[in-house]
Amino acid sequence: MLKQSKAFSGFSVNDIQKAKEFYSGILGLDVTDNPMGLIELDIEGGNHIVIYPKPNHVPATFTILNFPVKNIDEAVDELIKKGITFEQYEEPIKTDKKGICRGGGKGPNIAWFKDPAGNILSVIEEK
Repeated sequence: MLKQSKAFSGFSVNDIQKAKEFYSGILGLDVTDNPMGLIELDIEGGNHIVIYPKPNHVPATFTILNFPVKNIDEAVDELIKKGITFEQYEEPIKTDKKGICRGGGKGPNIAWFKDPAGNILSVIEEK
């Protein structure tokens, strides 16, 4: 029944206007206003991600959205120039001074950062 369904995802934020400014202005994504007071991220491939306001929003403790990139160092450098601060983690997913966890053949190179609502996002290097 759901096999042919074109699924989409959504997550909450505590300030929809700040989210709109962050996702469009800083990350450069196409953001569409939804008449229900939501915003939608228009991402590559035609799917949408719904972002909805929630007054008692609590950020997830896991990555909610991954952005595949061809070169993680270039992506991280560009985002740092736009004011993004990358998370720093210790073992077992230790990050370097730029905030990149180097997979070293055991996994992808990945760097995590947060949106204004505290949701965890990542850039992850495609192989």
